[in-house]
Amino acid sequence: MSKNTQVVQRDPQTSVAQSAAAKSFERRVTIVPVVDVFEGKEDITVVADLPGVSKDRLEVKVLDGNLVIEAEASVPTPDGLRLRHAEIQVPGYYRAFTLSPDFDTTRIEANLQHGVLTLHIPRREEARPRRIEVKAG
Repeated sequence: MSKNTQVVQRDPQTSVAQSAAAKSFERRVTIVPVVDVFEGKEDITVVADLPGVSKDRLEVKVLDGNLVIEAEASVPTPDGLRLRHAEIQVPGYYRAFTLSPDFDTTRIEANLQHGVLTLHIPRREEARPRRIEVKAG
């Protein structure tokens, strides 16, 4: 984990993430993944670090104008060995963003490669910047 990674407790009934110190250890430990957001004229690109996550354990959804990333990592144990100690046995990831209505959420492209999720979210055609020709006289 990088120094920017946060560990939080998430209440599964309310889906609200709170600091680990504020909740008991009965709840599931959830990691808030480090995310980079790049903005271009035609879209934004969101890059999230999700080490140990496979495609079948990843859910990306848009709900009420929010982009939600939820995932669960697998911690493989090599053959012939058994796990004696793990800080987090099955880490879960959760991150949510509010999206502007300028973005076309029906055309989001998602790619997961080597534990890095890349999302391309295009702007709506009418929200893209365009040059307006000015005529003289």
